[in-house]
Amino acid sequence: MVRMAEELLTYLTRSLVSFPDEVKIEKEEDGEITVFKVSVNPEDMGRLIGRSGRTAKAVRELVGKAAACSEEGRVQVVILE
Repeated sequence: MVRMAEELLTYLTRSLVSFPDEVKIEKEEDGEITVFKVSVNPEDMGRLIGRSGRTAKAVRELVGKAAACSEEGRVQVVILE
């Protein structure tokens, strides 16, 4: 149901990191909200989060807006350490 948001998150995350093969995204349904849990290589954590969390915030906003535009429901992106 949230396929477009998941594909966008996968594309963005793999484009930002140095080790794209180590990107793992788990999807969990939590009522009306779909939660994506993202884990990357520890060396790529800084690239994904960015300065003061700007990159992570931008990724979350893009994925959330993609889900909203396609009427897929609410989406939350969690970055695991």
